[in-house]
Amino acid sequence: MELFAPAGNWESLQAALQAGADAVYFGVEQLNMRARATMNFEVSDLTQIKARCNHYNAKAYLTLNTILYDHDLPLLQRTLRAAKDAGIDGVIVSDQAAIQATVDVGLPVHLSTQLNISNIQSVRFYAGFADVVVLARELTLPQIKAMCQAIEKQAILGPAGNPIQVEVFAHGALCMAVSGKCYLSLHAQNASANRGACIQQCRRKYRVTDLEDGHELEIDNEFIMSPKDLCTIDFLDELMATGVSVLKIEGRGKSADYVYATTQCYREAIDAVTNGQYNSTAVARWKHRLENVYNRGFWSGYYMGRKLGEWTNQPGSSARSRKLLLGTCTRYFPRLGVAEFVLTQYDLQQGNEVLIMGDNTGYLETKVTSLHVNDSGANTEAKQGDYIAIPVPSRVRVGDKLYKRVEAIA
Repeated sequence: MELFAPAGNWESLQAALQAGADAVYFGVEQLNMRARATMNFEVSDLTQIKARCNHYNAKAYLTLNTILYDHDLPLLQRTLRAAKDAGIDGVIVSDQAAIQATVDVGLPVHLSTQLNISNIQSVRFYAGFADVVVLARELTLPQIKAMCQAIEKQAILGPAGNPIQVEVFAHGALCMAVSGKCYLSLHAQNASANRGACIQQCRRKYRVTDLEDGHELEIDNEFIMSPKDLCTIDFLDELMATGVSVLKIEGRGKSADYVYATTQCYREAIDAVTNGQYNSTAVARWKHRLENVYNRGFWSGYYMGRKLGEWTNQPGSSARSRKLLLGTCTRYFPRLGVAEFVLTQYDLQQGNEVLIMGDNTGYLETKVTSLHVNDSGANTEAKQGDYIAIPVPSRVRVGDKLYKRVEAIA
């Protein structure tokens, strides 16, 4: 079972690897479905991305899953050649031009959920191109299990001569549209979601108006086009039992703390299922941690055969906690295991939970057990503008960001 984690920037990439991802997926420049939502990497970053993944014995997959126009094809070719040269392990695609171009350059193909593969005959058709298929998000567990069994029974092999692997989403944001193929943003703002430019028009609150008599209706104060986030941690054993090979976490637009928490929870849960230690107590612990990072509330998606109807009731995150940016690292003392930060905003108290994030540091969390302020010795509180020194569990770097975790305000 391969755990596939998102990486929208260097911080999140490092966090995913630290948390135990078997593979990471990422986009470069504009030919991916998160071109607007995240910083994205440059083509010139591919070699370094692959090297960092190699250090953690993880695979690196490039996402090129937008709809392509003719003027995109030269960039597509250049990007694929660079990916081949960098040793990238595979490419996630949906447009037929991208599928063929990836095959031509000699890289393994993963078919994006954007293709909406929902039946075994589609799997058989694409087996001539792809080693991994990401199924449509609308399938139930029995449907997925039947497809996995059919692949084995019919010996459907990919280009490498191995049985086709099935990949599904395990956690993260869901779209009201079929497998994310939405045109609402294009219609409203001429910004195509299928070209990576979604402005999340669906996440807003809407009022329904009767055009005949003018009556207006607000539907139970819900965001009626914005579903809650998918969470499978409490039935992960059933999902794994279907025969899928890869579990994917959504979130290339999310920050490193989200990537770290979700990857670590699902890493532990996968291992627990495998080792026979998966139980309700562990599930409750994982669920509580997932509720502490960005989410719109949770539901089981379509896996359990339920219709879409689990809507969010607010535009942003429903996380139990939030993080406040305090300042940046100015020095690190490796012998002491102490880092110095300047507090550019907010105050800090001894006992606070803090997070440290950076491009090479990834994600660290710790509690302030001791606090030195402005070289004046131990203290219990620091104010905005102060220089502070705190013990840290591992190396941090100059420029890393320091955050304080606080309870979210209801």
